[in-house]
Amino acid sequence: MTDSSTAPTLVVGLGCQRGCPVETLRALLDQTLSTHRIDLGQIKALASIDLKREEPGLLALAAQLGLPLTCFSSRQLTPYVLQLSHRSQIAYEHTGCYGVAESAALALAEYLAQGSAKLLVPRQKYAQATLALACCG
Repeated sequence: MTDSSTAPTLVVGLGCQRGCPVETLRALLDQTLSTHRIDLGQIKALASIDLKREEPGLLALAAQLGLPLTCFSSRQLTPYVLQLSHRSQIAYEHTGCYGVAESAALALAEYLAQGSAKLLVPRQKYAQATLALACCG
């Protein structure tokens, strides 16, 4: 019998352009999970930056998956800059954060598990969106 309390907490960090359709976000998620052989049921939550709190595609994805979406301010995401696999000057100019998907995934994984987090899947880019997967536990 496996102890579910030892299962890692997996969270998806997402960044996207304004108006990015839910289908694009879902395709990126499905493709990433398939490539890395991760079951959708292992994902506990979604994360992004507070500027995307009302983004229809992100809200629709969270609803479709039945997962909570947590948004962080650029100030809350800044401490993760040294852990990023990619630093985007364009993202920084638009959000005040060098990498939304990776930073948000790390921030939420740490928050949920009350411990340090690491990137399991670094930034993946597809059309108008980016995705990263972080784990803790």
